Amino acid sequence: MLTTTHETCRSLLAAMVSFDTVNHNISGKVDAEVELARYLDSAATDMGFATQRLSLDGESFNLLITHEVSPQAPWLLFESHMDTVTVEGMIIDPFVSEIRDGKIYGRGACDTKGTGAAMLWALKQYAAENNESNNIAIVFTTDEEIGKEGVSRFAAEQLPNLGWRPVGAIIGEPTMLKPVVAHNGVARWKISTKGVAAHSADPSKGRSAISMMMKVIDLIENTYTPSLTATHPLTGKAQCSVNVIRGGVQVNVIPESCEIHVDRRIVPEEDKQTVRPTVEKLLEELQQLNPGMAVELNEMILDSALDPTGNESLTQCVQGVLDKMGLPAQVKGVAYGTDAPQLSEVGVPAIVIGPGSIEQAHTKDEWLSLDQLDRGIEIYLNLMRADLKELS
Repeated sequence: MLTTTHETCRSLLAAMVSFDTVNHNISGKVDAEVELARYLDSAATDMGFATQRLSLDGESFNLLITHEVSPQAPWLLFESHMDTVTVEGMIIDPFVSEIRDGKIYGRGACDTKGTGAAMLWALKQYAAENNESNNIAIVFTTDEEIGKEGVSRFAAEQLPNLGWRPVGAIIGEPTMLKPVVAHNGVARWKISTKGVAAHSADPSKGRSAISMMMKVIDLIENTYTPSLTATHPLTGKAQCSVNVIRGGVQVNVIPESCEIHVDRRIVPEEDKQTVRPTVEKLLEELQQLNPGMAVELNEMILDSALDPTGNESLTQCVQGVLDKMGLPAQVKGVAYGTDAPQLSEVGVPAIVIGPGSIEQAHTKDEWLSLDQLDRGIEIYLNLMRADLKELS
């Protein structure tokens, strides 16, 4: 059995990586993060912190760790997700954290068990100082990589019932310890076409769902995508791409079904609710031009962009901490998504910052620089110590 007592953050991170937390939508494993969540509950309890298991579906839960110094002190929230992407194709053992050449290897070491370990270790150091500045909470959430159920339910259902409200949230993602204040959102959906199966010896007796889908793809790539003009100075231009296609059963059968998966990146200040109606209208027009075409848009996932508007005071606070440490404090935007928008949308200012590079996330030999891990602890610790009066 793994020990829950650690002498170093590296040891804690190695233990966290040893848990298989591949997102359940990918692995099919129910309650994929629950064993790690239970482990972190025990580790945090051993450190002397209060914990709460905030129930989700099945046995899953978001784990909340708190350190309250005073009822009057402001609360600062830290968040890190526990799930990872697939381990398929990895060239290292995904669950054994080998340390070599100044790096710690393993699935999740960079994205984002490294941020979670650094946050908990910083809290351990902060509590040992008997610092009375701020109340600190860390929430470890589920399902960031696909559906964001963990943070969505935390923000909408669990946070309002805690009896306190954070003045800001620090979201852990690999940003090379640079503050990210804006990122794109995403809409993902499936489009399916329905044909009629027949023997390929006489194609006229069937209707090809693949032929129908070719018209749909042409519509998306040559009409819809070029129409996207929204841009943001920190995150770039709105994007759309068709990235998965499935159709047909064998070479001598006219295909009766075909399906594509579409990824649409939404920039800050775009209205995500307009995406589906726009696409549906274009598909309706396509069907009118092609009588007999059967096409349907299914299962759209919408994830908000992070808009820097409203987060200015927290941004200045984070920049002030980085300035005092002699570190780069220029804010940036990124194209990928995080858990930050779900908190920002319920009025909790949120900034993304953490050790590691996104270029190492999701890779076949995922790793995190130990220098980044150590510096991440320092930054999180100094954020816990920061003067938050202007945010209260």
